[in-house]
Amino acid sequence: MSEPTVSASSLRVRRLDAGDASGNARWEAFVAAHPAATFFHRAAWQDILHEVFGHQTHYLYAERDGAIVGILPLAQVKSRLFGNALVSLPFCVYGGIIAEDAETVEALEAEAEALARRLDVDHLEYRNLIPRHADWPRQELYVTFRKEILPEEEANLQAIPRKQRAMVRKGIKHGLRAEIDADSRRFFALYADNVRRHGTPALPKHYFDRLLETFGPDCEILTVVDAAGTPVSSVLSFYFRDEVLPYYAGDDVRARELAANDFKYWELMRRACARGLKVFDYGRSKVGAGSYAFKKNWGFEPKPLSYEYRLYKRDSIPQNNPNNPKYRLMIATWRRLPLWLTTRLGPLIVRNLG
Repeated sequence: MSEPTVSASSLRVRRLDAGDASGNARWEAFVAAHPAATFFHRAAWQDILHEVFGHQTHYLYAERDGAIVGILPLAQVKSRLFGNALVSLPFCVYGGIIAEDAETVEALEAEAEALARRLDVDHLEYRNLIPRHADWPRQELYVTFRKEILPEEEANLQAIPRKQRAMVRKGIKHGLRAEIDADSRRFFALYADNVRRHGTPALPKHYFDRLLETFGPDCEILTVVDAAGTPVSSVLSFYFRDEVLPYYAGDDVRARELAANDFKYWELMRRACARGLKVFDYGRSKVGAGSYAFKKNWGFEPKPLSYEYRLYKRDSIPQNNPNNPKYRLMIATWRRLPLWLTTRLGPLIVRNLG
């Protein structure tokens, strides 16, 4: 634990040192207990962001009378192409402050603003689930999809709208089956090919290996194979309290004709139900994207995400996403490149997107 940087009455804001085992344990205990916490508030993300992507991390926590009462994980993403930002939290769909009271929120925000100015960033970004600053610019591109997992397997199947339920049954009739993988090999092959077909760079395989190593049973890969045992679709999911979060996915070009993606998510939901989990978090999608329509067809209702920005050297919110027209040529070119080349070059680009 570092020396305090801000003090308000008995409240102190400190910085979590990545190698501090005791501090990490205290942080994790706070996350486990706070109702607004998410999987992405966990302390281990600090090591992953720094070791895999090289980003400088600033994990702030507020302490009162020896107890943690609020946290704010931050990382700096800096590049010539995409700018210089302080984000809570890159590569994570949720982030921002979780705290016991308004005084703690104010203290953490004040320290984050001071840090942003010291680092001379272009903007500060909070990936909130709910709005905090009505007067801040807000990114309205993304929504999240979350739905209750019912106690009975059949009830969950019947809750899927009829047409999508027919696709699940189609996958079953094709003889598809799901397997839990011990490593990322099959997942990464499907994922890397899938993102290349969409014209976007792939994250490095080392990142997925690190997720599995770091989070253990809270990170799991489920791979769907066809009747011959050939992998056709795969998903890496996170588990947090009573929730399952399918987060990264990939599929073969045959997945659509086999209804492998529908089968995959049903199998994940079925297994989550058997484990007694309560929430299926389908994750973030861009409004109007194919994944947005897919999730709506499953009966999930979109909920806007409140990504809020404090602009310092910018006039508008950055648009570092495939919807930006200036990236169209890059996306079209990327789709035509060989897989071996995109797999090698992708990590050098995507590390600066976050």
